[in-house]
Amino acid sequence: MSSPDKQSVSNATQPAQSREVSTSLWSAREEESDATYSILRLSDHRKADPYLRPAFAFRNRVRRALWAVCWFILFRFTPPPLFWWRSMVLRAFGARIGPNNFIYPSARIWAPWLLETEEVVTIGRETEIYNPGGAIFKHHSIISQNAYVCGASHDYNDPGFSFQSKRIVLEPYAWVCARAIVLPGVTMGEGSVLGAGSVTARSLEPWWVYAGNPARRTKSRKQSESSIRSTEI
Repeated sequence: MSSPDKQSVSNATQPAQSREVSTSLWSAREEESDATYSILRLSDHRKADPYLRPAFAFRNRVRRALWAVCWFILFRFTPPPLFWWRSMVLRAFGARIGPNNFIYPSARIWAPWLLETEEVVTIGRETEIYNPGGAIFKHHSIISQNAYVCGASHDYNDPGFSFQSKRIVLEPYAWVCARAIVLPGVTMGEGSVLGAGSVTARSLEPWWVYAGNPARRTKSRKQSESSIRSTEI
C-alpha cells in the first residue's frame, strides 16, 4: 500500500512544480520585456529631448579622446623650452603650425586639426583654445596666460539649445592679455590689444587697446616699425 501512496503523492506534486516553473519563466519574461521597454523609452526620450543629443558626431568624439590621451602623454608634461616638440605633436594631429611658435605645455587646444598659426605665435601657460569653428593666429600674435579663446556657444532662444560655432582670427601683432576672453566670431584687428580680464564679443579695430566687460576702446597703440615695414613690403 505504501508504494501506490508514494506514487500518488509524486503525481500530485508534479503539476505544482510545473506551475512554479511556468510562473518563474513568465516572471522572467515579464522582467525582460519591462527592461526592453525601458531601454526603448529611454532611446525615444533621448531622441525627443534635444538636450540629451550629443553635439558632435561619434567620430569627432573619438578623435578628441585620442588627442586628449596624446596631449597628456606627449604634450602636457614636456619641459617648457621644447617648443619645437609640441609644434610637431600638434602638426601630427593636423594643425598648421608656423615656424618659431611658442606654445606652452599647459595650453589646452580643443581640436588641433582646426588650428592654424603663422610664424612667431605665442600661446601661453594655462590658455584654452576652444576652436570648433576654427582658429587662425597670424604672425606675432600673442595669447597670454589663462586667456580663453572661445569659438562656440549655444542659441539660448532655440528650444533645442542648438550648438553654434564661429571662427576666431587674430591678425598680426594682436595681443590677448592674461585672463581675457575672446568670444565666437571675433576678429582682432592688426595690433589690437584686449586688456587683462576683459571680454569681447565684437571684433576689435587695428592698433587700439580695449578693456572691460564688455570691452571698450580706451586708447590707441603705437604701430611698431616692424609691422610698418611688413605692410610696405
